[in-house]
Amino acid sequence: MSDTLYLSLWYPNLRLEALPDKLAAVLDAFAAHGGEPLVYATTVWPVSWSESPVFQRVWGRVGNEAERGVPARQAVAEAMELLHDDYAYEFQIGWNLWEIEAAAGLDPRWVRQPRMVRVTGYGPLFDEGAYEQDGHIKIDFGSDAPFLEEDTELDAQAARHVEENVRQLVGLAAAVEKGSGATARILWSELGESLAQRLAARLGVKN
Repeated sequence: MSDTLYLSLWYPNLRLEALPDKLAAVLDAFAAHGGEPLVYATTVWPVSWSESPVFQRVWGRVGNEAERGVPARQAVAEAMELLHDDYAYEFQIGWNLWEIEAAAGLDPRWVRQPRMVRVTGYGPLFDEGAYEQDGHIKIDFGSDAPFLEEDTELDAQAARHVEENVRQLVGLAAAVEKGSGATARILWSELGESLAQRLAARLGVKN
């Protein structure tokens, strides 16, 4: 069963004024690790997730090139003009992975395609200090299916694509930690299961 995969990052004695630079560094790392250089949407949430956004900007990924997203630092600067300690700042960026595409009447095939990843920076008072559990910055990768493909037979091609996805994930995690100066990181899932353990078990079944 697929699960939602997250990466949480923490920084020692982080001042709110330093959060924009940390977010920009995390977003900038995507382009070198299978991602895209542009941010496609930003949303600013006040107080808690139950509140309505106080700011939202959607550039999207369609239309001519001039209309597609903005560089990470521009998106961060625009969204974080409203810098408050009880706000959360969410950015959507594209990240390319190998996934199985199943079309009606056709055999499933592997395609490398983008998914929207959410990168969120937390003010210290947002949602009663949610950063303590979720991290000063949290990356929501969405479904962990591309890293396991538990419903697919792991032949040589499938194993190669899954391995490439996992290597890309590991590379990105290391890059955002180093580039943003994080002192702690945790890769975790909603169900609390370890991706590494599930992957080892998956490969064990294959072997």
